[in-house]
Amino acid sequence: MTAGEWESESRAPIAVALDAPDLRTAVNWAGATAPYVSTLKVGLEAYLRDGDEAVTGARRAAAESGSPCALFLDLKLHDIPATVAGAARSVARLAPDYLTVHASGGPAMVRAAADTLPSTRIVAVTVLTSLQAVDLVGMGLLSRGAGPEAVRELAVSLAVSAVDAGARAVVCSPEEVADIRAAVGPDTVLITPGVRPAGSDHGDQRRVATPQEALARGADLLVIGRPITGADDPADAARRLAGDLRGAAGSRP
Repeated sequence: MTAGEWESESRAPIAVALDAPDLRTAVNWAGATAPYVSTLKVGLEAYLRDGDEAVTGARRAAAESGSPCALFLDLKLHDIPATVAGAARSVARLAPDYLTVHASGGPAMVRAAADTLPSTRIVAVTVLTSLQAVDLVGMGLLSRGAGPEAVRELAVSLAVSAVDAGARAVVCSPEEVADIRAAVGPDTVLITPGVRPAGSDHGDQRRVATPQEALARGADLLVIGRPITGADDPADAARRLAGDLRGAAGSRP
């Protein structure tokens, strides 16, 4: 379920990041938040620590709550095409709804993942939201003196290349989402991390926006972790955020 499909639903287009210190906590978060969100996101740390149970446990908890959710497996694969194809095959049994790869791995790598898992929406990660122009200059990816516009141009270029290679979703910061929407059209799911409710701690995110701003700019799915899972009552935090977003979904361009 994306924002465009959500206006008549009770659950918000949010992927809750289950970045918990242990499996039990992650499963509890999944069950508590599933009634209010569309998607549960299992990241690299949790998957390496807990294995398949990180996915199956989250799914089971959501189903037991009466609110099955989509499963977002966020592994950010990045290697030669043959290795990425093999990695995709290794998680095929989990049938994730979304699987991330780095767009910077190139079109052949993205195509390898998409061809290996045709029923999974391969998600191309453009520029990590922890990076700013100065970081990309230091890494040699942008020219000296480059600013936010150059970051947007890089993200758009990576997104277009990945979609042309078979990616059906793109991860980008809220700062780039409008430009990427214009470049890839309406059929690609745009996913934005770096989403923080007004007044909340940005943590290690740098290119951020509020959930309402991200939706208004064209995002379909918002990745939100600590503002929900760091709350005293994650279920209530998810419920309140879903309510706050209902009006924003109708304000999209």
